[in-house]
Amino acid sequence: MQTLFKALTVGAILAIGTGAALAADTVVGMWKLNLAKSTYSPGPAPKSQTRTYAESVQGMSVTIKTTAADGKESTTTTSFKVDGKPYAVTGNPDFDMVSLTPVDSSTTHIIQTKAGATVATGARTVSKDGRTLTVALKGTRANGGKFDEVLVFDKQ
Repeated sequence: MQTLFKALTVGAILAIGTGAALAADTVVGMWKLNLAKSTYSPGPAPKSQTRTYAESVQGMSVTIKTTAADGKESTTTTSFKVDGKPYAVTGNPDFDMVSLTPVDSSTTHIIQTKAGATVATGARTVSKDGRTLTVALKGTRANGGKFDEVLVFDKQ
């Protein structure tokens, strides 16, 4: 009986540990923009971009480092939960808040706002193999220009 109890206890601990590992967001990690697979309308595409997602006290944080087509570097940061509530964003002139809502285990709906008005919507999807991140967004930039882009990232 004692052996059975120990086996059940070990099994429960393993099940809890496995469940926690499976619950981790697959977007966590560093992602590098694959310019050849990405599309920018009207453009121009940036020279480079990396996104680093990490678990944080607030739920999740992301740091986006971009080198624009003109060589200007910028960093956008935010901490958020995937709960549909708006969270502050720093370092981006096009939006100051972002809301993320889960669609399924690999896809998240995105709403970007500026001064309370929606300026872009889209989705963030991690591939089934966990090696590709796709961010598709449509909206209006701070300068009034419309955009429609699909950013494809490779896991680093």
